[in-house]
This record gives sequence, C-alpha cells and structure tokens, in this order.
Amino acid sequence: MAATSVSASAFLGSWGTGEDHALLQAKAAGPPQVRVAVRPRPMMGSGKGGIFAPAVVVTRNIIGKKRFNQLRGKAIALHSQVITEFCKSIGADNKQRQGLIRLAKKNGEWLGFLA
Repeated sequence: MAATSVSASAFLGSWGTGEDHALLQAKAAGPPQVRVAVRPRPMMGSGKGGIFAPAVVVTRNIIGKKRFNQLRGKAIALHSQVITEFCKSIGADNKQRQGLIRLAKKNGEWLGFLA
C-alpha cells in the first residue's frame, strides 16, 4: 500500500494564496445595512380602490359620516354573527372562525366597502 501525500494547499484551493480572502474581506467591509421599521397600514379607510368604493363614498356623503358609521358597524356585527353561526353549524373552532372573519374584512377592503 503506497502512502500518498496531500498538501494542505490542495484542500484550500485558491484560498491558500490569500488573494480571494482579501477580496472577500473587502466586500464584507462595505457600508452597513440599515433596517427601517415599516408601520402597518390602518385597516379602516384603506379600501379606496374597490369596485363599491364610489357607492360607499356617495352614501356616506348623503346620510352623514356618523349615521354611516353606525350602519356599517351594525352590518359588520350582523355579518360576524352569520359567520359565527355558520362555524357552529359545521363544527369549526374559534381559530377557524377568526380566520373567516379576517378574510371577510380583507375582502370588504378589497371590494371597497371600507372606503
């Protein structure tokens, strides 16, 4: 059995020369990255681009903002009750019910009901 000799530089590749190592250090020593905190956008009033947004805005202007918000609150509460009853009838747990309510809110925003 012949003994083979392998030099350490064969395992290091071009790292043994130090040229690539200096290049890598120069890249790593670049300017530090700064992270900026992103604020979550508010849910209410952000659905300005949906298909129903013009009708919502006209209705709000006709009946007044206070009365409109009361009606919208009642409609949202009624819809949440319907979702809750549906979840009870199919045996869904509270986590699934909350997910459906969040989905309804996102869809309402997308359609423009929260304009």
